[in-house]
Amino acid sequence: MRGDDSWKGFAATLRLRVLGLLALLVAFAGSLTPAAAHPHVWVTASSELIYAADGSITGVRHAWKFDDMFSTYALQGIESKTKGVFTREELAPLAQTNVESLKEFGFFTFAKTEGSKKQRFLDPVDYYLEQKDGALVLHFTMPFKTPFKARQLALEIYDPSFFVDFGLEKKDPIRLVGAPANCAVVIERPSDAAPAAKKLGEENFMDGAAGGNFGAMFANKITVDCP
Repeated sequence: MRGDDSWKGFAATLRLRVLGLLALLVAFAGSLTPAAAHPHVWVTASSELIYAADGSITGVRHAWKFDDMFSTYALQGIESKTKGVFTREELAPLAQTNVESLKEFGFFTFAKTEGSKKQRFLDPVDYYLEQKDGALVLHFTMPFKTPFKARQLALEIYDPSFFVDFGLEKKDPIRLVGAPANCAVVIERPSDAAPAAKKLGEENFMDGAAGGNFGAMFANKITVDCP
């Protein structure tokens, strides 16, 4: 996250009872001892790259499953008709606040074409939270600001501060929807982040000494080639 000001802002949001996941992340971090190491939240992700009929790439559709402990924490204070079971409608306010909070961080999703040209996203659409096997799963679609054709697309999913550890689903984590037949996907998964992170205490991340872009070391890298 982007320094003390961002953290204080999210803490204030939590005090106002806005139950966004990012606001809760900050509160959760504040309850840990200074010796605790990153990461604090684990997300298992799967994504779809969406293509138009003319072969242009129009957006990215994410499904992010949060770890059980954080899911339980995030659901505190939310009412449901059936105890312990939450519908999409009951989770809708939380989903909206979460999406709004994630915007500041670029939704931890970074896209480049032909090696260096950054591609910008519009605000997410079709977003919702669901409870699946006791865990929260955030679904949302990120349209590209301008659909484009590219011989090569590089997509990275990670948290620069490494507060959140993103891992890809083991089976079919990246799907191409409507892509030309000659397109191929290469996935580079990060090495285990825990050993490196445990060498650094929480204070290293809070004061910016290590957390500026530490998470890039553990980015999930997806390359799509369409020759």
